Amino acid sequence: MPTSITITSEFSGSVVAKGATDDLSAQLLRHAGFKQIDDWHGRRHRLPTTTPLADQVAIASHAAEMLRAARYDVTLPPSLDTARMSPPVHVLGPYAAGAELLSITDQIRAAEDGASLQRAVDHLLHPEHGALERVREALEAAGEQVNDLDDDAYALADRFGFASEFVSSAQSELVDSEAELRRVGAASTSYSAARTVRDHRGAALATSPAANQAKVSSASSSQTAPLTTTGHPPRAATPRR
Repeated sequence: MPTSITITSEFSGSVVAKGATDDLSAQLLRHAGFKQIDDWHGRRHRLPTTTPLADQVAIASHAAEMLRAARYDVTLPPSLDTARMSPPVHVLGPYAAGAELLSITDQIRAAEDGASLQRAVDHLLHPEHGALERVREALEAAGEQVNDLDDDAYALADRFGFASEFVSSAQSELVDSEAELRRVGAASTSYSAARTVRDHRGAALATSPAANQAKVSSASSSQTAPLTTTGHPPRAATPRR
């Protein structure tokens, strides 16, 4: 009876393959790009949650093809099967570029540190492939096309040209911001860590109220009866007869 292997997508966003208990199926999954995990849950194979959706589909489909060629019974949902996957429906209908920018905005808002923020913003600011460069290029092309189609519409062509220059100014304003973005939050994190260490150190060195009371009591008792140089309290004078 052939081994049954199931490849599914979890709620966490990770793609998991279960059932590959023998060495051959495990080797095929690793070759496709899965990471093998062996713990008390048993052997399983997983793709990192950071794997882009397109890569998840490609890796899962390739793994299923190799496993089926090796006569394994593979269960793969349509959402991870390139052969059965329907074309994606954009949330903004025909405005696919706008939908992609919405996705980038979501990545920016979900950034947990400066490095992840910089990676998300790079989709906007990359000098060759970023969204701003594509928008600038498109506005410039629109102005040129207006001129080509109608010589009398030079005012409209100029407006597109001015808009293209505004985008170029925005690019210039943000050039070389990658390093600064990666450092975002680093200083405050270091300050918080140092403050926590200082607080803990101060708490460790702080004198307890009981110790303070003991010091006060000791000081009071040392002042009640002054001693002579011999260490005995002075005698009362004997009256003369």
